[in-house]
Amino acid sequence: MSKVYHGYAAMEQGGELERIEYEVGELGGDEVEVKVTHCGICHSDLAMIDNEWGNTKYPQVPGHEVVGVVSEVGAHVGHLTVGQRVGLGWQSGSCGCCEWCNAGDENLCATTSGTIVGRHGGFADYVRAEGRFVVPLPEGLDAVNASPLLCAGITAFNPFVEYGITATDRVGVVGIGGLGHLAIQFSRAYGCHVTAFSSTADKEMEARELGADGFVVSREPGNLKVLARSFDLLLVTANADLDWSLYASMLRPRGNMCFVGIPPSKLSVHVFDLISGQHCLSGSPIGSPKTIGRMFDLAVQHQIGAVTEEFAFKDVNKAIARLRENKVRYRAVLVHE
Repeated sequence: MSKVYHGYAAMEQGGELERIEYEVGELGGDEVEVKVTHCGICHSDLAMIDNEWGNTKYPQVPGHEVVGVVSEVGAHVGHLTVGQRVGLGWQSGSCGCCEWCNAGDENLCATTSGTIVGRHGGFADYVRAEGRFVVPLPEGLDAVNASPLLCAGITAFNPFVEYGITATDRVGVVGIGGLGHLAIQFSRAYGCHVTAFSSTADKEMEARELGADGFVVSREPGNLKVLARSFDLLLVTANADLDWSLYASMLRPRGNMCFVGIPPSKLSVHVFDLISGQHCLSGSPIGSPKTIGRMFDLAVQHQIGAVTEEFAFKDVNKAIARLRENKVRYRAVLVHE
């Protein structure tokens, strides 16, 4: 039996969002329907609205940092129940049978399904996904703060799991924005010594309140040169072109410079900078549902949450305008009234 959903959609490339209604078919046996209560706004939503990646289909209902309540479960879904609080991030499906899915690394599946790629997302009253990708929210995790964890949070958290970061590691977080302010909190929770890098000094107090032990104004090269061989992990959350050879020189032997932000230009690093210290350049996407669950548990244990600005769903265009102008500090979250 079909249903009618309501959501806010871009009707054309770069257009403002309009409230639309759309029909969905019968819920699949492996699917879950979620009644949306909160949805974060991510730069990836802007990329889809603007067709920046060339894969947007209009009308486009964005939204992939969804928190809500299960309203219906498919016949083959046994781990979720109606009324349960849950979250849904960027990924809403995968093949379920490749070597990556079988290993619990569904986020690396070649046929992954995006929550807002070729389908409507969470800027709506309801959203659907495969049950495997709908993650229960633990008690004690606030919905507003949890929402940005489903994309920004898991993107910043996944490297800590993938690269086996421990309390003895020294971490540098490059860029203190939507991802960076969460990366600082994860570093603190892991017990790491963490240094925040920002282009300006005005974020120092907040960075230290979030857990940073050190703070570096990155626009002054002298501040970077004195940090040679200082970090086991440099987590780059900035979307800017920087002197990557200089940053590579700050890695300790076997250190890793991991990119979760996307600088606009190709990277330029002299290979000798990597060879001399057995350094690694890496990138990290979102995490698997299992890793999202681990992140949620850590967030509860250490009171980790996003710094947010709340907007009613009807004010979605106002929220998007603030994000485009880089005025949101640090994540915008839509809330159903």
